[in-house]
Amino acid sequence: MKILIVNGPNLNLLGEREPDVYGAETLSEMNAWISSHQDAQDHELVFFQSNHEGAIIDSLHARRRWADGIVINAGGLTHYSIALRDAIAACQTPTVEVHLSDIHAREEFRHLSVIEDVCIRQISGNGKQGYIEAIDELRQFNAQ
Repeated sequence: MKILIVNGPNLNLLGEREPDVYGAETLSEMNAWISSHQDAQDHELVFFQSNHEGAIIDSLHARRRWADGIVINAGGLTHYSIALRDAIAACQTPTVEVHLSDIHAREEFRHLSVIEDVCIRQISGNGKQGYIEAIDELRQFNAQ
């Protein structure tokens, strides 16, 4: 499978930003771990990160016919970006929403995900392992 892994705003600061919430590992280290994980070995992965909503949407549009699945950690865009929600829906590519922290156990405003209803699953609070779970979810979904 070809999988696009998208990380949104502020995830470029992993390892520095709130390490008690997000861990001490950088985004590059996490991406390398995902790539080398046994469950990702048989898949072609493309990683993309941006702090800009439009750039994320452009990336989804550009790879919509290439990707068999999308894993997205939309960061703060999760909670309010109708444009991102519409882009995910328009791509018609199976998408799994991932969050490193448990968004349902954090501040009230983080409980709402406007992208959840256009994703096949939401995985929240499992750290970087959530990305591997998302890859497995896409594998199972595409095997149906």
